[in-house]
Formats: sequence, C-alpha cells, structure tokens
Amino acid sequence: MVTKNKKSIWRKISKFLFILWAMNLSYIILTRWIDPPITMVMLGAWVKGYGLQRDYIKYEEMGQACKLAVICAEDQRFTEHYGFDVDAIQKAIEYNQDSTHKIQRGASTISQQTAKNVFLWNGRNWVRKGLEVYHTAMIELIWGKKRILENYLNVAEMGKGIFGIEAAAKHYFNKSAKELSKREAAWIAVILPNPVKFSIDKPSPRLIRRHNWILRQMNNLSTNPEIQALLETNSHTKKSK
Repeated sequence: MVTKNKKSIWRKISKFLFILWAMNLSYIILTRWIDPPITMVMLGAWVKGYGLQRDYIKYEEMGQACKLAVICAEDQRFTEHYGFDVDAIQKAIEYNQDSTHKIQRGASTISQQTAKNVFLWNGRNWVRKGLEVYHTAMIELIWGKKRILENYLNVAEMGKGIFGIEAAAKHYFNKSAKELSKREAAWIAVILPNPVKFSIDKPSPRLIRRHNWILRQMNNLSTNPEIQALLETNSHTKKSK
C-alpha cells in the first residue's frame, strides 16, 4: 500500500511538472511573435517605487544606432555564438579568481540577459541561473537572433523604472529610438550593466571612458558583414559557422 501511494504521488508530481513545462514552452513560442505583457523584473521595479515606463516598438522602428551600441557594449560576439560565449565565461572566471580585482566581471550574453529579463527575475542563485541556461537555449532555438535582440531592446532596464530603448530615448533625449545618434545610443548602452546605479545625467569619469570605448567599438564593428546583416530590418537572422 505504501509503495502504491508513493507511485501515485510521483505520478501526480510528474504530471504537474509536465504541465508547467508545457505552459512554459507555449509561452516561449508565443513570445516569438507576441511581446511579453509584463515581466518579473518590471514588477520588481514597480514594487520598489521606481514606477514603470515602457513602450514596445518593432525591430524596424529601433534604428541601427541603438542595436549596434548594445551589441558593442554587451556582446560583440552575439552573431557568432549560440547563446553562451564560452571564451568570455572562461576569461571571467580567471579574472574573478584574482583577489586584486575589486569589481567582478560578468560574461552574460545578450541572449542570456534577454532570457532573464523576459522569463525570470534578478538574482544570482543557482536555481535562477539554471533556469536562465534553459531559457537561453530555448530562445536561441525558437526565436533566432533578430527576435532576441528586439526583445532585449524592448524589455531591458535602462534606468530606474525605465524599460526598453524607446522609453529610454524619450526619457533621456526626448526623441524616438530611431532618431538616436551613435553618441546618444552609446550613452544609453553605457548604463546597461547597472541601470539603477549609473547615471547619464552626471556620468563618472569611468562611464565617460566606457562611452568613448563603445563609440570606438561601434566604428570598428559597423563594417562587420554579419552584424550589418542583423541590423538591417529586411535581413534574415544568421549565425556564423
């Protein structure tokens, strides 16, 4: 009798987990075409009293400057990897093992950040990280690079309670994302590592150096054929072999 009860419990648990997975998979597929109504990161900002400014726009309405700026700032190998930059992860591990470095270096790709921003929450525990790995693999498989970048630019936090490049462009420069210059787009990209702490209004010397570096990278990568293909609104997303 005890054995039968255990089997019954495990069947119920397995069925429940399968239903959760099926619902999650359905949501991943839906967000291939439909913008996420709200995210846990957005809710977290609202609960903290930061408010919620957002304005989803289509890929072709974003302009090339902001797309190129975030790629240069956050993930220059975005078109080359399949969700995870193994070389960057290894370098980050080696860098962080050096006790002389006060600031830890991350290695999250745009794909990983998008998976976290759309489906998960802020945090560093192993459960969230494991879910991030799963969702990253799934959106690489189901969405493709163009949709990943589009969602990233629509849901990434770019200031206290400011989500997405359109809301950020209006807040900081009183213009649409498509009208942003390279310099303006680079300023928004500067604060992405810590949009709550970093400020465009009163940038520190470190942020100014970072801004100048991003501009140089934008000039260097503007002629990369794979990145150019990704930036074009009428191009198909491609990955390097």
